[in-house]
Amino acid sequence: MRALIQRVKRGGVTAGREHRAIGPGLVLFLGVGEGDSEADADFLAAKTANLRIFSNAAGKFDKSVLDIKGEALVISQFTLYADTAGGRRPDFTKAAKPAEANHLYEYFTASLAGTGVPVKTGVFGADMEVEILNDGPVTIWLDSAADGKKKPGRS
Repeated sequence: MRALIQRVKRGGVTAGREHRAIGPGLVLFLGVGEGDSEADADFLAAKTANLRIFSNAAGKFDKSVLDIKGEALVISQFTLYADTAGGRRPDFTKAAKPAEANHLYEYFTASLAGTGVPVKTGVFGADMEVEILNDGPVTIWLDSAADGKKKPGRS
């Protein structure tokens, strides 16, 4: 499971007539890959909630979205699994099938909300317009397969 996380002053998503917005916090683009599990979702949710990418009074990254009482906007994005090695057209065969991806997307958002972060979402599988006012800019890439998920004691 992959997440592209942006620290934002505000963010919003529009799908059709529906608009959802957050104030300061995180906009997450979440990609679900073949073989991802609820354990991957729980790992990334906990990592996201506790990731210290907000500045303290001294300007150092020392606060999490929980610490600043920020919000999260989670948007499904299968294109995070694009494979461009074979030519000019991306191959998305490493992305999970829609039914499984939707299940894990919803599971992830519930897991993140369970940490205490207020969560809003995009609309799974829909064409959306996303607005982001990146703060910093700060953009972080997390991948449950490469980010120590199986290594005990990491935080």
